[in-house]
Amino acid sequence: MAAYIGRRLRKGAATTAVAAVVVAALSASGAPGAQGVTDPASGLQTSDSAPGPDDGDHSATGDSPYYTELPPLKSPTVPPTIGDPISRGGSEAGIPATVLDAYKQAEASMRLSQPECNLPWELLAAIGKVESGHARGGRVDGNGTTTTPILGPVLDGNGFANISDTDNGAFDGDATHDRAVGPMQFIPSTWGEGGPTGDGWGADANGDGKRDPNNIYDATLAAGRYLCAGGRDLSAADELRAAILSYNRSTEYVNTVLSWLEYYRKGSHEIPDGTGTLPADRSDRTPDRTPSPASETPRPGSSAPDRPGTRPGAGSTQDPERPGSGPGTSPGPSVPGGSPSPGPTTPPTKPPGSGGPTTPPTTPPTTPPTKPPTSPPTTTPTPTDTVARLENAGGATITATAGESFPRPVKVRAETSAGDPVAKVRVRFTVAGDTDTAFPGGESVATVVTDSAGVATAPALLAGEKAGGFTVRAVVVGRAVAAAEVKATVTARQADALVRVGDKELVCSPGGEFADAVVLKATRKGAAAGRVAATATLVKAAADPAVNDKGPHFKDADGKPVRELTALVTDKDGVLQLPKLHADETTGTFLLRVTTTGGATLTVELKVAAPPAT
Repeated sequence: MAAYIGRRLRKGAATTAVAAVVVAALSASGAPGAQGVTDPASGLQTSDSAPGPDDGDHSATGDSPYYTELPPLKSPTVPPTIGDPISRGGSEAGIPATVLDAYKQAEASMRLSQPECNLPWELLAAIGKVESGHARGGRVDGNGTTTTPILGPVLDGNGFANISDTDNGAFDGDATHDRAVGPMQFIPSTWGEGGPTGDGWGADANGDGKRDPNNIYDATLAAGRYLCAGGRDLSAADELRAAILSYNRSTEYVNTVLSWLEYYRKGSHEIPDGTGTLPADRSDRTPDRTPSPASETPRPGSSAPDRPGTRPGAGSTQDPERPGSGPGTSPGPSVPGGSPSPGPTTPPTKPPGSGGPTTPPTTPPTTPPTKPPTSPPTTTPTPTDTVARLENAGGATITATAGESFPRPVKVRAETSAGDPVAKVRVRFTVAGDTDTAFPGGESVATVVTDSAGVATAPALLAGEKAGGFTVRAVVVGRAVAAAEVKATVTARQADALVRVGDKELVCSPGGEFADAVVLKATRKGAAAGRVAATATLVKAAADPAVNDKGPHFKDADGKPVRELTALVTDKDGVLQLPKLHADETTGTFLLRVTTTGGATLTVELKVAAPPAT
């Protein structure tokens, strides 16, 4: 492993010094946690906090190869949106829709389970970019599973770590040695062993009952759990670096991930699944060789998908310093998006089955050799591919009072062009507009899978305190079809009844202060109406709501008389206690009227009279 890390960091004299420090640290300790060794170039120290808990001698990826491509120097710019939120661009800031959704869902999940970790989704995006190019540019199906497995090289100790098989080939297809698996490149021993419960760091984020490292939702949540292990706070720079180092023990890896993290923090946008750019440069490739991505082994009965940006036959999944190594030992390993490596270009000196001269003829034969007909690979469309439109399935508008749940959820139906329902399609609901209304957990985004009737039902919406209108927008994840929108309105908190607490007569001497405060309680449908706005006015008469210009009054901060208060709000129990009331020299009976949002009204009598003679 030390030799491998040394080779992958060999990029010049300065980097060689870095590699020497890292290799020396790992060789001396036999583990990634050697203390007191600091990388002079980056200041990164290999410490006991670097590796993930219970990972033994391994990182999350087994220190498998990764993409070394760095982000552009220019900050990302989001292309204009026309019609729907999915960009048609393929810039480096673009992240495939399902993959981006998985990153954000993992962040939301970790915010609930480990809020102290402060895991940003941009960190998961940076690691996903470096490990697999965002699942090969978003080559995933409607459930988020990669269309073909993404496998790293065989970790047999020949230029890589030596990790014997731990899963009997269940995840990586190799019953002898482990290989990194999936879009986040977990090795089986990390996926299925250790972790907080001892059964591995793998997660079931999409609720299908399986923990699948080839599923982008499962893999990103597992990555979040691994990065947050040991009570890390990723808002602290040193703990952030330690977390990334635990994922792949290379200083250059840490710096590459941090570069992408900073890039995505400046901006990113959503692009359709399968249209992302595919990185080229890998850490196990020397600069003078054609790079190639980590191997993909098609599942039985499937064919390798097209790979934009790659040339047929270009590159190899073998280690250039280890002929015959890599995911397989058969001649001409598979290349994503291309054909098997063509092998030597020199023609044979004696064509098979020919008794002719050993030197090939200078004149090409007049009849071209017959080649067996080839048919293009067929790909079965996923449910997502068949969606032609989203239809509102639960009503055009919804309304709720602030602080209460909306009476019915937002529903949409995915349909084919023929109007048939489409099941097992991911639909993302987004709360859009100037509102604090949210889904459970305070989330403004929720992703739901359509049922057998093609219907996706959003989680219950809880109305916020801000009254007004907003929109709930639904789109198909990974499919550019028109969004379905539902208009929603939040009305202010209301009360339908208002009563006075206590029945003591309110009397004051001229020029004096009322001894008892006015205390009221607001209710709605018999329950306490908390946080309801109210107005208190000293009116002229029962039939004249105009503000009185004499008699009892409140006082402002400067001690001046005020006979109308408008910024009153009941407490959480619906109780409202008014400020102290004062009287001028005018005697008589006066009226205090209190009204609330929702129409509740109460009029209270106030008397100003000289005290009886003694």
